[in-house]
Amino acid sequence: MNDKQSPQSDKMVWTGVASDLALAAAKGTMGYLSGSKALMGDALYSGSDAAAKLAEILPFPWRREPEKKNRIAPRNPQNNKGPIIAILFSVLILMGGLQIAFSAIRDLTRGHLSAPGQTALITVLISIVVKEAVFQYQYRYFKKLGDGSHAAYADNHRFSLYTSITVFIGISLAMAGGAFNLHPLLYMDPIAALLTGCLIIRKGYSLIATSVYGKKLQELPSEEAAGFIETVQRVHGVIRVEYLQALEQGRYVNLQVKISVNPRITVMEAQDISECARKLLQHRFVHVGEVHMDVVPYDPGYPYKSNHELVDNEIPTLLQ
Repeated sequence: MNDKQSPQSDKMVWTGVASDLALAAAKGTMGYLSGSKALMGDALYSGSDAAAKLAEILPFPWRREPEKKNRIAPRNPQNNKGPIIAILFSVLILMGGLQIAFSAIRDLTRGHLSAPGQTALITVLISIVVKEAVFQYQYRYFKKLGDGSHAAYADNHRFSLYTSITVFIGISLAMAGGAFNLHPLLYMDPIAALLTGCLIIRKGYSLIATSVYGKKLQELPSEEAAGFIETVQRVHGVIRVEYLQALEQGRYVNLQVKISVNPRITVMEAQDISECARKLLQHRFVHVGEVHMDVVPYDPGYPYKSNHELVDNEIPTLLQ
């Protein structure tokens, strides 16, 4: 697998982790001081976001070296060290979500409630603005990469935004209940905390499922795979890209490529061409993982046009 990451990619990933940890610390502190269980739950959700990203980053040093063969290798039992970290984080997230949910239920059953302070409302508003700014910054970068990771990133952000909005509504109604002496509205803060706890439990379960069963392979749209096809066509000796399938798996994209070459060349020459195409893909696209190359003889019908005549084609074929 191509484990090289550009400095910009590393910067983006760690920016997200740092922002989530900072938001978790700020919301947790303000939630404790203002007496808002909902804000403390939101802090735990931000912490779970950071833990999920760390679980995806940290296993990389233990993964195997890149395969020499032009094929996608099956799962290696030695790679089980990576999911251990993700499972550990998942258990901690589940325990935190259960703790928030049980604490909210306990407050609801006791009935001795008080409105949270104004700092809780200000904190959740600032956190939403900061989280959205970081999301837009990262989303544009991941979308520019064209590896399809921006879709999964947007999906994760959507649930994080739902959590913060739920907390904001709960705190606002609880503060309104305290200001206007409407006791039923005071229940909205622990109710929001209970909903937040459920979302945290969902996130922990999702992380465990991903760690155990692996991430679902998702095929990239054809327009996003066009850059891969253009790159392969630039390799000298490739007459045509017969088939290319790009499958997203986590932060990487695995490729299955079938190219056609001159049927008059030797098998060794065909293997050299496919190896050159594979290395070029992994060099140009840092998010490309494993590449499976199939080589078939070009069959345009009769008469056959020699590959040597294609060198002067207007489409560049030199390795760049």
